[in-house]
Amino acid sequence: MRYDVLTIFPEMIQGYLKEGILARAAKRDLIKIEVTDIRAFARGAHKNTDDRPFGGGDGMVMKPGPIYRALESVPRVAPESLVLLLTPQGKRFDQAMAWELSRQKQLILLCGRYEGIDERIRKLCVDRELSIGDYVLSGGELAALVLMDAVSRLIPGVLGGEKSTQEDSFEDGLLEYPQYTRPRVFRGEEVPEVLLSGDHEKIRQWRRAQSLKRTLEKRPDLLHHARLTPQDEAMLKELKGKVDK
Repeated sequence: MRYDVLTIFPEMIQGYLKEGILARAAKRDLIKIEVTDIRAFARGAHKNTDDRPFGGGDGMVMKPGPIYRALESVPRVAPESLVLLLTPQGKRFDQAMAWELSRQKQLILLCGRYEGIDERIRKLCVDRELSIGDYVLSGGELAALVLMDAVSRLIPGVLGGEKSTQEDSFEDGLLEYPQYTRPRVFRGEEVPEVLLSGDHEKIRQWRRAQSLKRTLEKRPDLLHHARLTPQDEAMLKELKGKVDK
């Protein structure tokens, strides 16, 4: 997978890439991340990448010229390479979309700033608009990092243990079960006995029950679209009965 990130603040992206999963994946050539400074494609003595909006109003708008030239400079490694604009107006990014994007060969991530980008760039150059949530950030850089992190961990080899992605929250529409490690007792709180039993089937059943319980308590909206078995449905009915009492 190749990521190309277009931004006027390249250091924001590069700093994050020095540590963690993305850094290790890049070092092992499982992913490649290139950062393009949009300001390098601005013209004039001051290298301005923004200007006042036509029609008046507060704030500034990113000019189309520098963005267009920056996009033109990015080598396409596949005909289906996608240009993604990170914007609050985009489609909500979720785990299903992360899986879809993980199968691409190249993602070109355009980070807006200020009041946004000139509309003509969206019309001429952008394949998709994505949002990481219903709130407004100062720019698209954080959203780009979120997307790259979520997508990269689904690429084979990035996490090492391939089962770990299958057991994450949201993979089957449920939140993940609680996790425990040493010590066995911490400040009077003990690890559930079933996790120490060595009985893998009982552990699996406990974890599934805990996923259902946690989802019911914290994100009941997810249950409408979760992939549930008849056993899950029976367990949920029992859990709801306990809540109603």
